[in-house]
Amino acid sequence: MSLGRRLGNVLSDLLLEPRQKAALGSVAFRDAGHGFDVLGFDPEAFALALGLTRFAYERYFRVTSHGAEHLPRSGAAILAANHSGLLPIDGAMIVVDVARQTSPPRVARVIGDVFIPLMPWVGTAFSRVGVVAGSAGNFRHLLESGELVLVFPEGAPGIGKGWKKRYQLQSWRVGHAELALRHRAPVVPVAVIGAEEAWPEIGRLDAFHAFGAPFLPIPATPLPLPVRLHIHYGEPLVLHERFGDADDPAAVRDAALVVEHAVEALIAQGLGQREGLW
Repeated sequence: MSLGRRLGNVLSDLLLEPRQKAALGSVAFRDAGHGFDVLGFDPEAFALALGLTRFAYERYFRVTSHGAEHLPRSGAAILAANHSGLLPIDGAMIVVDVARQTSPPRVARVIGDVFIPLMPWVGTAFSRVGVVAGSAGNFRHLLESGELVLVFPEGAPGIGKGWKKRYQLQSWRVGHAELALRHRAPVVPVAVIGAEEAWPEIGRLDAFHAFGAPFLPIPATPLPLPVRLHIHYGEPLVLHERFGDADDPAAVRDAALVVEHAVEALIAQGLGQREGLW
């Protein structure tokens, strides 16, 4: 075992409760050699990431989870969530919440932007904790492997929409619906409440495209605000029972619209139940 892995194990032992560390030993994992799977996921790095984000989850954002009984305990499934918060705080907290709310813990494999692997160090670190570049091939592979996949159909426009458009879903992409139909995988709608206010954007540099990034956001505060986050999971949508043909563009669009409306309904429900930001 390398020095880095030994240090990582020591840190995760210190940062996680013993029961959490023990539970992570049962995470599903297909070692393709060198200690990680074919897309770069490393369960030891994932355990360390859960330890490092424990303070943010428990103390800073004080995440509350609603409807976790809707999370599939096994098999291929898709989590489709709204996107906000300047940087992917929402994605990180969903991943932590899913691991905490499932037994044995499930890893929500995040479909990230295609430029992430191009970022030195960051791209490798993200892949080790389960993030994959947003290609249809990667998405298909995860579903064929029975993984739980987290996708943000708004993409980058979701985190760059600005304060005036908070909680308004941006253009809803349909790729997740096509793959759900093709692989007969249920889609669980997810709404994150609070990330919009946690790190608002006051502007952005649209000319910034380093490593393929669509823009550089300018935050209103140097660090995110400690707004309480609420994660809501809806009932799984079995799209293939309603829209059978994954090769029919109209059926795919209609299926994606069902997911979009389900997420909108969860957002409205979450905002109605929230009692203040803090």
